[in-house]
Amino acid sequence: MSANGAAAQDVAPLGSNLERFAYPWPEKRFAVRVGDEDAQMTFMDVAPKQPNGQSVVLLHGKNFCAATWESTARALLAAGYRVIVPDQLGFCKSSKPASAQYTLALMADATHRLLEAQGVEKPIMLAHSTGGMLALRYALMFPDDTSRLLLINPLGLVDRMEQGVPYVPLDKLIAAERAKDRASIKGYQLRTYYHGEWRADYDRWVDMLAGQYATEDDDKVEIAQAKTAEMILTQPVSHEFGNLKVPVTLMIGRLDTTTFGKGQAPDAVKVRLRPIPEVVEDAAARMPDARIVWFEGRGHSPQVEAPDEFEPRLIQALESPAP
Repeated sequence: MSANGAAAQDVAPLGSNLERFAYPWPEKRFAVRVGDEDAQMTFMDVAPKQPNGQSVVLLHGKNFCAATWESTARALLAAGYRVIVPDQLGFCKSSKPASAQYTLALMADATHRLLEAQGVEKPIMLAHSTGGMLALRYALMFPDDTSRLLLINPLGLVDRMEQGVPYVPLDKLIAAERAKDRASIKGYQLRTYYHGEWRADYDRWVDMLAGQYATEDDDKVEIAQAKTAEMILTQPVSHEFGNLKVPVTLMIGRLDTTTFGKGQAPDAVKVRLRPIPEVVEDAAARMPDARIVWFEGRGHSPQVEAPDEFEPRLIQALESPAP
């Protein structure tokens, strides 16, 4: 349990694997071996009423889960797309193996095996935040099994360690995760994701995370989250953009202030770090086939903040020729 006792009492524990948090469609399980441990990925696989023959895989960010994609998934289903929505290993309803050394390659490989088992060929990958790093690694590893990438405010557009962000030992990252509670989770999202403007419907996603952290589980959630934070910093994908073989659409909220690693950087480094909207054009220029779709007045999660705006533009991007 990461939150202090008083804070934890204000939050309903939802289980290490969100056992007491409802997902919008039936949950399926995919068995995967991680080191010497048996694990499973939880996912939803939903068929449209009028299939168009294409599949979209939705990859969540670090502070969200498969369920957060519900509105986007419904828009895709209405447009005829089969939708597969996994929780990655270490997150949400999927296993958090204690011995796991989390890597983007591990997650990409497990996701690829899941999709093969489901008979999904050459999917479109729609990914958000940390999921964007994963989608990029997936496309680099499996270029022949990837149709295209659509990345919503992805992390990994620059190498933050190269920019001077220092490594933080895992024990300190775990301590930072243990210190989180509902108030700190909400405060971070308010500042970083929603540019100071909160709506009541965002509380569901804060409660989801806080409920995991409030669960008595020998810090299973906190350790997994700390390991994935280490993964994000130490496993850059930005040096390999030139190797991408699939088209990329970058969907960027202009007001996003996400700057991974800024909180742990010394002041001399912090002042020169730039958030996603300020580094995306250079990143796109280093990709062989990329374009940017801007969402003016939106933050880190335009699909959550403004679904009525985001979803039509997503379908338009999917139906237009790849960049």
